[in-house]
Amino acid sequence: MSEGAESRMTPQMRLNYYVVPWLLFGVDLLVILSSVYLATRVTRYFGQLAFISQAWCVLLPILHVTAIMMQDLYRGRRLFYDIARKLFKATCYTMVAGLVFDFALHFGTLPTSRLFVVTYWTLSLLGLLAGRFLMRRVLSRLGIWQNRVIIIGAGHTAAQFIHAFYGNYYVVGFIEDNAEKALLQRYPCLGGFDDIEQVLQANPVHEVIIAAPGLPRDRLVEIFYRVQPYVRKTSIIPDLFGIPIANVKTERSLDDHLLVLKTTNSLQRRTNRYLKRAFDLVVGSVIAVLVSPILLITAVAIKLDSPGPVCYNAERIGKNLRRSGMPTFTCYKFRSMYVDSDRILHEYLAAHPEAAAEWQTFQKLRGYDPRVTRVGRFIRKYSIDELPQIFNVLKGDMSLVGPRPYLPRERAKIGDYYHVVCMTTPGITGLWQVSGRNDIEFDGRLRLDAWYVRNWSLWQDITLLVRTIGVVLGRQGAY
Repeated sequence: MSEGAESRMTPQMRLNYYVVPWLLFGVDLLVILSSVYLATRVTRYFGQLAFISQAWCVLLPILHVTAIMMQDLYRGRRLFYDIARKLFKATCYTMVAGLVFDFALHFGTLPTSRLFVVTYWTLSLLGLLAGRFLMRRVLSRLGIWQNRVIIIGAGHTAAQFIHAFYGNYYVVGFIEDNAEKALLQRYPCLGGFDDIEQVLQANPVHEVIIAAPGLPRDRLVEIFYRVQPYVRKTSIIPDLFGIPIANVKTERSLDDHLLVLKTTNSLQRRTNRYLKRAFDLVVGSVIAVLVSPILLITAVAIKLDSPGPVCYNAERIGKNLRRSGMPTFTCYKFRSMYVDSDRILHEYLAAHPEAAAEWQTFQKLRGYDPRVTRVGRFIRKYSIDELPQIFNVLKGDMSLVGPRPYLPRERAKIGDYYHVVCMTTPGITGLWQVSGRNDIEFDGRLRLDAWYVRNWSLWQDITLLVRTIGVVLGRQGAY
């Protein structure tokens, strides 16, 4: 940013750039010091204080803050799930580095209390997450959290950027030649591509987003170099839609003239498949114990409500394309419909054309469904009918998180997505469940499932599990 643009920074920009990072730093340091103190008290309570190295009280704050800085969590603006992932990594790196330092300083003669390590790790991570969440809320209300940006291009790419990152950026306006673009009905058009310098001089911002992937390469390079003198950061959104990007790594040539983007199919690696399976077994076992009373009560209620079996066990498409024919497994689910549901559905759709059209689009009746019992309506509303699938997870037929378990009769509708969907086991929950569930059309579910498989990571599974809790309690898309 030029000196002239620096001097024309608004008070909000100065607070955002100079004050907010120090506020975040102060809160993080307070959390870290409090965690050291509380972990020490807990360890002393259990009589293990002698096994705490004094170096920890000095090393931990330094190591932890340094690790957070290396994750770019003070000036950068990120989605909260990404902040949580980076704080998790920073906390783990801190503990590993602390143990190495402690071992080196004492040559292994003074073991560190495991209770202290576990307590500090838990308290600091939870405290940092809570502190960052509250600071985002407070600073957003004060109007100093969002970075001021100008976006070049007002097409579909820009619309997706605003939808995904709205809470972190304040859009001053757009630079766009086509004044008919829909986004310009909601945001000001500051000028055309030929007016870039004048617009940036009149509207100082820290960052410019170039969201015009359709521009010719030469034109894009020209715009980039025209923008750079006026801002601290220039971001470009490339045309990579449809390509798995969650695991992208970069490689460049020595003269920086060539950039290589490398993507990996994470679920093709044996270690990742073992890691996903281990996560399912450990977390699934805990969930099975916790929900066992609910399973028992629901089974009794179903038996008393209507004649028929407690569970409705149906074939679903599973994993493992190496088997001959279509890979299927028996999916466990509480019965929420009458035993003659197929006949009831056929008669209802024949008498109600609007319901038939809805069924054709969503493969669901999102309003009244005559097949569903009284207990069935309740357990569907809170997704209790799917709880027996936890035993499918323990058996290995399903995963806690994965693609939707599709019916064999839906094979033709799945089409080209079939091979991607079958690369991993279907899940009790997944990306489509937390993105609208039954409000999403069939093709939309397939696209979300394919994106999940191609971009898998363990952190993504953890994030989706946490988001599922909110979706279930909010009864979003449950019919």
